[in-house]
Amino acid sequence: MKKFVAFAALTLLLSCSSYNSIDSFYEAHKNDNQVTAVRVPRFMFSLIGNISPELKSMIGTTKDLRYMQFPSATSSQTQFLNNQMNSFTGGSFIEVFRKNDELKRNVVAVREKRDVVKEIMIYNNNNVSGSFLYFSGNFDPSKVREMAKNNSFEKLSTDFLSQMNASTPGINN
Repeated sequence: MKKFVAFAALTLLLSCSSYNSIDSFYEAHKNDNQVTAVRVPRFMFSLIGNISPELKSMIGTTKDLRYMQFPSATSSQTQFLNNQMNSFTGGSFIEVFRKNDELKRNVVAVREKRDVVKEIMIYNNNNVSGSFLYFSGNFDPSKVREMAKNNSFEKLSTDFLSQMNASTPGINN
């Protein structure tokens, strides 16, 4: 009986826990139905840097770049995705921009170490699809703040996907 109680408690704990990192979320969902998942290899960073001047300046210090797009056609899917992204930004990320419109979300969050931005996560959900664009590296905080203020990250996400579709065989919307 004690083994059953311990197993039930562990199962409950694991089922209630949220994804605590981009890595675990990415690995858990990259094979889901209708998901586009891109982890950009370093040799492609120079190609992606040609999308925009902002992205070119960010790519120079990027060590990891990922993009995921997933269906969000129902309110339960949208709420699930919003909750997952809230768990990331509620931890050690600092939100520098957030726009909520019902279940629609636009969020830019960063993780800092001293006076350098180490990670940037851009999350968008329009009740049809959700996406996140993730950068890891060393980034200028004033540049990140300026891009968030000018809503450049939303355009960056759109431009990134179109560039990836053009330069990577087999990637479809």
